[in-house]
Amino acid sequence: IFTRLLMGCIKATGTGIGSDLRVGEWRKTLFFFLCFQSSIRASRGTIGGYFLAGRSMTWWPIGASLMSSNVGSGLFIGLAGTGAAGGLAVGGFEWNATWALLALGWIFVPVYIAAGVVTMPEYLQKRFGGQRIQIYMSVLSLVLYIFTKISTDIFSGALFIQISLGWNLYLSTVVLLAVTAVYTIAGGLTAVIYTDALQTLIMVLGALVLMFIGFEKVGWYEGLQEKYSTAIPKIIVPNTTCHLPRADAFHLFRDPVTGDIPWPGLIFGLSVLALWCWCTDQVIVQRSLSAKNLSHAKGGSVLGGYLKIFPMFFIVMPGMISRALYPDEVGCVDPDICRRVCGAAVGCSNIAYPKLVIELMPNGLRGLMIAVMMAALMSSLTSIFNSSSTLFVIDIWQRIRRQASEQELMIVGRVFILILVVISILWIPIIQSANSGKLFDYIQSITSYLAPPITALFILAIFCKRINESGAFWGLMVGLAVGLVRMIIEFIYSTPSCGEEDRRPAVLKDLHYLYFALILCVLTAIVIVLISLCTPPIPEEKSQLLLAIRGSTWEREILIAQCTSKPAEGGREESHLDDNTHFFGPPLAAAKPPCWKMLYLWFCGLSTSPTPTLSQEERAALERRLTSIEEKPLWKTVCNVNAILLLTINVFLWAYFG
Repeated sequence: IFTRLLMGCIKATGTGIGSDLRVGEWRKTLFFFLCFQSSIRASRGTIGGYFLAGRSMTWWPIGASLMSSNVGSGLFIGLAGTGAAGGLAVGGFEWNATWALLALGWIFVPVYIAAGVVTMPEYLQKRFGGQRIQIYMSVLSLVLYIFTKISTDIFSGALFIQISLGWNLYLSTVVLLAVTAVYTIAGGLTAVIYTDALQTLIMVLGALVLMFIGFEKVGWYEGLQEKYSTAIPKIIVPNTTCHLPRADAFHLFRDPVTGDIPWPGLIFGLSVLALWCWCTDQVIVQRSLSAKNLSHAKGGSVLGGYLKIFPMFFIVMPGMISRALYPDEVGCVDPDICRRVCGAAVGCSNIAYPKLVIELMPNGLRGLMIAVMMAALMSSLTSIFNSSSTLFVIDIWQRIRRQASEQELMIVGRVFILILVVISILWIPIIQSANSGKLFDYIQSITSYLAPPITALFILAIFCKRINESGAFWGLMVGLAVGLVRMIIEFIYSTPSCGEEDRRPAVLKDLHYLYFALILCVLTAIVIVLISLCTPPIPEEKSQLLLAIRGSTWEREILIAQCTSKPAEGGREESHLDDNTHFFGPPLAAAKPPCWKMLYLWFCGLSTSPTPTLSQEERAALERRLTSIEEKPLWKTVCNVNAILLLTINVFLWAYFG
């Protein structure tokens, strides 16, 4: 139905490429069949089944989902655009992720699993006690999702569709968001992860096809080096050099002062952002927490690390190819010309990837690439929608409604996704008017202002036992205040166009956002440590979970709360075991409801069956299974060997393109 709707819209617009999309019809049919199957088979009637896929996922869909959750349409547009504007250095953002992914599997995930948590703010609540850090983290994460994930993915996806198909921007966005929300709401994390795996395959194959066509067009890598270096638009701004490609375009490591991406920032500042994105961000970590055991979580990290090698070749380099072939459009510098080409006076590098698709892809394959970009958009949005609803339900709604039933929690999670869809649609005009010409820089700069304090807190929470709640909270507040000051200054002083005088303050003009991220992380860590040392430590009786290095071995230290649990309102005793039973307990048989009600219950993932009562022994066994980080020696060795091989390849690539 969705495919026919798209075909009808294309024919109605008279774009003349409706036949191209028939290549994508079988893909969409398979895609929605997989969504439907995973929605039926998924454990959707419990909180754990909906939000953590019943903790039954294997390594390959986890690794594919880690890739596709991060590589959305925003990354296609942003990476290719920044590659067109500045060269290979932006690909270092992808290769840096390999190290963070392995840190996720070997350091962070064992702690999260042992803590038995569903969300990252929940871990901080267990580690420090209190509620203000957990609520702050949940709200900040949702804000980051809206400003750096949902809005940018929607804008970039709509930009691609508008350029390639000539669709109305709002109609195409509403249709895509509606379909995305439907299968996210109906399926839960199992549907999201399996469809992410399919989307990853489609994205990689389609992008590789375009990469080979582009390289053949420019004369492979040697031809790209020659043509990119001379990719100068016909109309330039006199007495300026902004029309010239960078002399260091084919090098990763650039001057620490004059480089557009300075090498110390690329190595150290970017690592701060990478640890936040891959080790503490709910969208990413939720995939690893759905693994059936720690070995599968590690295997997913390794596969994700291998997949992150490829965007340099099938996204960044095609962006450079696009500028080499079409310098007048992609490399425009005259504000009037740029405004006519893409609507942005500061440059049109964002159109590099869709321009390449429209100009180079033959009939049929062009439809495949359109399907790839739709897949990227919907894949990224499904991940964000599901993880956002998890944060809201677990960390915010349960604070408001402590006695909420499981049915209420499931309904609220799905309704919140609908609210996100509405907000996303309303945000489109703002994103459209705020186009700065470099989408990827916008994403990374906003992240640099808000995420480093979170990175500092999680590192200290895991490795430093002395850190307490007061230090953690006020460290976050100081980091947030400093980051907001920089972000507000950047919104006030926009980037000048070519030939315009740069009137921005020195703190904005001379301090790269990657340097700022590193400084902000260190500043937050210092504040956290100082305040923690000046205030009483967390009592031994409080629940904590951290990872300490003792000699050459990793030792997991768990301090379990000794205080007795108090009855909540209504006489219900709160306990972690009860929560896990609530999350994963299978429903009992019940009388069959009417057909209309069965359809409603299926869509919402609800059941009228009562939850079974487990004995103390069964509850203890369930708790041990859900928090176990034991591994079989064989698979532990396999994961370790593959991790070492992956790091070896990664270091070689850094050295070769450095």
